[in-house]
Amino acid sequence: MSGHSKWATTKHKKAAIDAKRGKLFAKLIKNIEVAARTGGGDPAGNPTLYDAVQKAKKASVPNDNIDRAVKRGSGAEAGGAEYQALVYEGYAPGGVAVLIECLTDNKNRAVMEVRTALTRNGGSMADSGSVSYLFNRKGVVIAPKDGLTEEQLLEIVLEAGAEEINDLGDSFEIVSEAGDFVGVRTALQDAGIDYDSAEASWIPSVEVPLDTDGARKMFRVVEALEDCDDVQNVYANGDIPDEVLAELDGEE
Repeated sequence: MSGHSKWATTKHKKAAIDAKRGKLFAKLIKNIEVAARTGGGDPAGNPTLYDAVQKAKKASVPNDNIDRAVKRGSGAEAGGAEYQALVYEGYAPGGVAVLIECLTDNKNRAVMEVRTALTRNGGSMADSGSVSYLFNRKGVVIAPKDGLTEEQLLEIVLEAGAEEINDLGDSFEIVSEAGDFVGVRTALQDAGIDYDSAEASWIPSVEVPLDTDGARKMFRVVEALEDCDDVQNVYANGDIPDEVLAELDGEE
């Protein structure tokens, strides 16, 4: 299993914890508003909005909240904010590269929150371009196994643009070019297969091997960043061995 797959597995496990923090709903609603503003309020003609809505539904965001977010974003209802998409770069302890995606209506607040989260946990901000080259923009679709084998899945998604499939334990991660994940998701739907999420993501091309202490420090930085209201997604290039992940899971 690649380092990225381990990272994806851990992020997958963290979803329930993030939801308990009460932060996840707000981030998902913000995604919906931005998608509706950018491509219109009809999910049938706006794949980005469709996937944002599906992700929110999977996280049990109430339908009323979703509908209002679509209306605010599309202008059908007042109250929508003008969010700016920003990407910051930084380092966690041990030279781990971190990419931070933000949606904010206040750039000064966002950069201050990101800088504080990094520096308080042993990390630092990095100049633009000094970290991003270590990541590739890819499409990522997560599908539960539900008795499905990797070979069966590959037959379904290969022609749609899938490049590789990673085993995440209770689900599969299907990686494609960034522009192909909608096609991969559609191929799954046409085959009657459920999926957990479909989106463009940053996948590290170079990874930093971490021991238990290094992994613990990286997660501390990631969690501090994810606690920031303006931060939507955090990506890191730490490579965590299975035994280290198991040890960290045992500490929770």
